[in-house]
Amino acid sequence: MKPFGLPPYPYDRLHDLRAVAVERFGSAIDMSIGAPHDAPPAAAIDALANSGLERGYPPAVGTLGFREAARDWMSSQFGAEIDADQIGATVGLKEFVVGAPHWLRHRNPDKDTVLYPSISYPSYAMGAELAHGRAVAVPLDGDWKMDLDALDAKDIARASMLWVNSPGNPTGAIQDLGEVAEWGRRHGIPVISDECYIEFTWDGPADTIVNHGIEGVVAIHSLSKRSNFAGVRAGFYAGDPELVHWFREIRKHLGLLVPGPSQWATAVALRDQSHVDAQRAVYRQRLHDMIDFLATAGVTAPMPGGGFYLWAPAPEGAWELATRLANTAGLIVSPGEFYGQDGSDYIRVAVVQSDESIRELSRRLG
Repeated sequence: MKPFGLPPYPYDRLHDLRAVAVERFGSAIDMSIGAPHDAPPAAAIDALANSGLERGYPPAVGTLGFREAARDWMSSQFGAEIDADQIGATVGLKEFVVGAPHWLRHRNPDKDTVLYPSISYPSYAMGAELAHGRAVAVPLDGDWKMDLDALDAKDIARASMLWVNSPGNPTGAIQDLGEVAEWGRRHGIPVISDECYIEFTWDGPADTIVNHGIEGVVAIHSLSKRSNFAGVRAGFYAGDPELVHWFREIRKHLGLLVPGPSQWATAVALRDQSHVDAQRAVYRQRLHDMIDFLATAGVTAPMPGGGFYLWAPAPEGAWELATRLANTAGLIVSPGEFYGQDGSDYIRVAVVQSDESIRELSRRLG
């Protein structure tokens, strides 16, 4: 087996543009990464210091209180009926995204292929490659939705899993999760649905794949976006009992433990919807404000179907546009090639910075 050629981390490639922004304006306004900048709920912060769970080892599957809070949240917000025993805790979501192809390869060694949207979060493909598997991109249609009928039958036969992300990063597209779940069951391919932006769905009601039957599907959720809790590293997976059991058991051996205080605070955050409602209003307004700013910079960005990213065409070239925005406003954005070669003529703007930062962009542009 050949040694793995590790590629550069995508966002490290923006160091030179950040340096340009700092030199010209004294600071960069970085909208390349979707790291929240608003405050988490105060009650959850208080819970971190008062859980009393610091001494013992936390259960890898998550405490019962953690899993019941996740169950109740899915039921109250999305009408999903799931049992607490069909839920497990994750250390954020990225470790699960990168690890799942490896764990499913152990479950079925004859299946070496991970299917993922051709424009998507780069860790879907990287997880497959780190597991010494094949990463096969699913083509997207004109609305940025997966065209599963375009897949080659040989790739389908070798597939260990299919990723779906709705609302999608970076495009904001809303996928028909019922169709995806049915396709996966028809082909005997587990579907893992990354739903970390579910509460920022702008077009239509928010949906989870487990509302379309739990056989062969797993939904994954995170507190990073909904509660501005990225530093706490807490999320969960839920769905098909057999798949969940496999993940729970293998993760015990790996020692993937969400710290006890984080689990306690996460349960508190999941039981408070008011801060999420307020954050929704903030992001919706910021998206509109950023669309207006980009228009003054000659960039046309449509409102996404969900999420807090703007996916904007770059006729002059993605790196050229990213360089221009760094030079003229100190704004750092991501070239679309970070999310797949099919995105090379676009930029992604993560509208996570403060309202004052957006006003500062307008002042810089003059």
